[in-house]
Amino acid sequence: MNTWFDRLDRALTHWAARYALSIVRIGLGVIFLWFGAIKLFPGMSPAEELVRNTIYFVDPDWFIPVLAVWEMAIGLGLIFNKFMRATLALLFLQMPGTALPLVVLPDVIWNTFPFGLTLEGQYIIKNLVLVGSAIALGATVRGGGLVAEPINEEQKSEPVA
Repeated sequence: MNTWFDRLDRALTHWAARYALSIVRIGLGVIFLWFGAIKLFPGMSPAEELVRNTIYFVDPDWFIPVLAVWEMAIGLGLIFNKFMRATLALLFLQMPGTALPLVVLPDVIWNTFPFGLTLEGQYIIKNLVLVGSAIALGATVRGGGLVAEPINEEQKSEPVA
């Protein structure tokens, strides 16, 4: 017999399996679109100084707008669910550059190594979540998705409540 909690749990799990990847995709897209767009306006992005100091070997006056458009392209691809392979490729090509300050600017990233992160360090480490989300999305480019409950031979004949 199904209890009210079991029915609620089943309904929520099925809802999550149906919508979670779309929510992750759109949320990730908004982050990339937003963070990219503000890089087009000098002084608006809190990451601008970090980028300038990290890529000291490239002229930031042309690099930052290129990076902005790159991030906006990733965001738009994710939001509109278009060209996902290319979009995710752009994302994964961009991610190593976001980790570069960990090596190039350790004094800006760490208060106390290895656990005391500055605000800039936290900004960079949060990219682990972005990478994880992108990997999950990448697992679906061939039409896959989330399944709320495993299907085995016994369950195939059982009706879902």
